[in-house]
Amino acid sequence: MVEVVGQLGWPAYRAGQILRWLYQRRSTSVDQMTDLSRADRSTLRSATVIRRATACTVFRAADDTRKLVLTLEDGLNVEAVLIPDDDRLTLCVSTQVGCTLDCGFCLTGTMGLKRNLKPDEILDQVLTAQDQLGKSERITNLVFMGMGEPLANFENLADALARLTNRTWGLGFSPRRITVSTAGLASRLKDLAPLGVNLAISLNASTEVQRQRLMPAANGIASLRSLLAACRRYPLHPGRLLTFEYVVLAGVNDQIDDARRLTKLLRGLRYKINLIPFNEFPGSTFRRPADATVLAFQSVLKQGGIDVFIRKSRGRDVLGACGQLGNIQPSRGEAALTQIESRC
Repeated sequence: MVEVVGQLGWPAYRAGQILRWLYQRRSTSVDQMTDLSRADRSTLRSATVIRRATACTVFRAADDTRKLVLTLEDGLNVEAVLIPDDDRLTLCVSTQVGCTLDCGFCLTGTMGLKRNLKPDEILDQVLTAQDQLGKSERITNLVFMGMGEPLANFENLADALARLTNRTWGLGFSPRRITVSTAGLASRLKDLAPLGVNLAISLNASTEVQRQRLMPAANGIASLRSLLAACRRYPLHPGRLLTFEYVVLAGVNDQIDDARRLTKLLRGLRYKINLIPFNEFPGSTFRRPADATVLAFQSVLKQGGIDVFIRKSRGRDVLGACGQLGNIQPSRGEAALTQIESRC
């Protein structure tokens, strides 16, 4: 933006002025930038374009979770989810259209990778979600756990995070309120550390064989052993913990022996575990475990001295829960949602 205003012959302070309109006031038109003269607005309008999603369809769940389906300039769709929980309002953000990985328990993985999202398209999910808020609502947390593998689109992710955390002209989010989740791109963890955000690792297995079955592409990039070695090298900020996410699949990785192996596997790390009972979607062969099974799994981990939490499944009736994003066109949404909710 400094380069743009320089090319227009304007003073450098105009850059921050314009950026504040874009990010803090969510302007969709140069005409809204009323502290620029009419002549300057005309000049800026002829030299630039403000790109935002061309459409946004909102599905509201019974628990007030809202799934936003944004239509991009090229006609592809990307999804973000607003998740209310007591005094927090979390936005789950996507980084790719589809996904480069093929995790069997995730609907996004069935799409394949369409393309990476650009920094402005990542930011647009946050800006569009803010447009949907009521007067008393405020997004408190951001989690990069939507469509795609964030670390496979690292440069654009880092650019977006810089805009999200900038306090002068950006959105001003604290890095402590932002979590980036990876399916296990071990070699990129060192690149994420300097950004100061929280790290979550989608683990989902207690053996190499299990992980290869559930996450073949991710396990091919980094074995369970090499992933955990990278986690042990990760420079955690003081007072922070790694988060390990574990999708619990009925009859697959939900046994007491799995919990015991997991306890040994993670020994020596500073971490917590989020257990995520599988959220079903059309065409999946996996099934959600019984609540009693998940509680028994949690109990074994607690006995091992682990901080372990069971993630609430929010927005399942709009396919907005963990692992359910992608591949459902807005026009087909209602039929698909009715079909899956009858089993959930």
